[in-house]
Amino acid sequence: MSEEQPQQQFAIQKIFIKDVSFESPNAPAVFTDGEWKPEVNVQINTEAKSINEGVHEVTLTITVTAKQQEKTAFLVEVKQSGIFQMSGFEQEQIGGMLGAYCPETLFPYAREAISDLVTKGGFPQMLLSPVNFNALYMQHQQKQAQEASQTETAH
Repeated sequence: MSEEQPQQQFAIQKIFIKDVSFESPNAPAVFTDGEWKPEVNVQINTEAKSINEGVHEVTLTITVTAKQQEKTAFLVEVKQSGIFQMSGFEQEQIGGMLGAYCPETLFPYAREAISDLVTKGGFPQMLLSPVNFNALYMQHQQKQAQEASQTETAH
């Protein structure tokens, strides 16, 4: 008699913007300060929390800061969220889905929102490069494992 595997199910219940912010503290002077060659810094963060059994909220936060001649031209932050339903997965698989697959699903929505905000702010279009969330998740897992082993050897 073999034990039957539960069927794996994954569904997107909702994708939404949880928070959005756009600032251009040095406008209009930033538009007349010579050729547009900004220094751009992009920060990416993900957060996952359980809503109830098999249902999770994942939030992808992307913060983009553009500086022109040491002055902030614009700062835009988008918190793109989604509600995802998962069942029949091992806990390790769920961790990977929450840490990589779900943020990867949310990224195009956040990328579009950032592009729209930057353009509406009067700046040239900004399209963020694709992100390998799987690699970021693996790096995060390795860092946590290293920190855990360092904590154990310290005791």
